[in-house]
Amino acid sequence: MKKNHFGNILVIATTFILFAIALFTTGLTKDLLLESGILLVSIKIIIMSHRTANSNMEIIKKLNEINEKLKNPKGI
Repeated sequence: MKKNHFGNILVIATTFILFAIALFTTGLTKDLLLESGILLVSIKIIIMSHRTANSNMEIIKKLNEINEKLKNPKGI
């Protein structure tokens, strides 16, 4: 299956652009730590959603295999 990662890339790019703008407007202050934390949280959420999607696809695949075995029992 082809996965669409355009939304994830858009979120990362937007967050990075806002991070760069904040870097130039606020300079190297404590606000920079807040902005970098927001960037890292955004990336972490996207990674977690990707892992969850992969896990869900594996579960669906296994459930489909079980369903096929129940529909077509070979031993009976």
